[in-house]
Amino acid sequence: MSEQLAARLPGAERRPSPEEMARVANDLEGRSAEAILRWAAERYAPRVTFATGFGMEGCVLIDLIARAALPIDLFTLDTGLLFPETYDLWRRLEDRYQVSIRGVRPEQTVEEQAAASGPELWSSSPDRCCELRKMQPLRRSLEGFDAWLSAIRRDQTSDRAAAPVVGWDGRFGLVKVNPLVRWTFDQVRAHVRAYDVPYNSLHDQGYPSIGCWPCTSPVAPGEDPRAGRWRGREKKECGLNLRPIS
Repeated sequence: MSEQLAARLPGAERRPSPEEMARVANDLEGRSAEAILRWAAERYAPRVTFATGFGMEGCVLIDLIARAALPIDLFTLDTGLLFPETYDLWRRLEDRYQVSIRGVRPEQTVEEQAAASGPELWSSSPDRCCELRKMQPLRRSLEGFDAWLSAIRRDQTSDRAAAPVVGWDGRFGLVKVNPLVRWTFDQVRAHVRAYDVPYNSLHDQGYPSIGCWPCTSPVAPGEDPRAGRWRGREKKECGLNLRPIS
């Protein structure tokens, strides 16, 4: 299966056509996350990377990648504003799976950003803060890669509902692969329990979605799982996983 599919999608020498992307996405739609990851590694390694935000889904992908010993680069955006529990999870994942997760940092420290743009930019202009501390470092990190993985699921937000298993991400100029896109949260949680996957302890304290600490709050029973992100604002995405442009 993997070799047959790999032959259908071009690499960095040219951009895949929409027809090619749709055909491969359709072929991969019913495949397991493990099969999708193997396809991505066989087709694009060593020029394929996974940007993890250390959500439970991301921990599952790291587990799958490490147990299959797939040659996929791993990194995270270290904004300088992550929860202590997130930094602890980062260390635990590296120790458990004997992998290296690169920390990609913004050009400015939090203090330098405050001096240049005003204190607590996440409160006065959260989109600008995300641009400086997440999007700009992400763009730099994806240079030199042909494909990147995400841990999004279709049932998380309206922007993610139509996400394909694999598609062209015009914002960054490379292929985006979503191995868990068809999963539910119950499937994610079941995998974590079955394989004893390390995860963020904040998930057990009412935080279903975890980002930077100033912009993340607990979620009450019955609330949308992402209600705690940028609470009180229409903003629900930092920009990393918005619907890709063609």
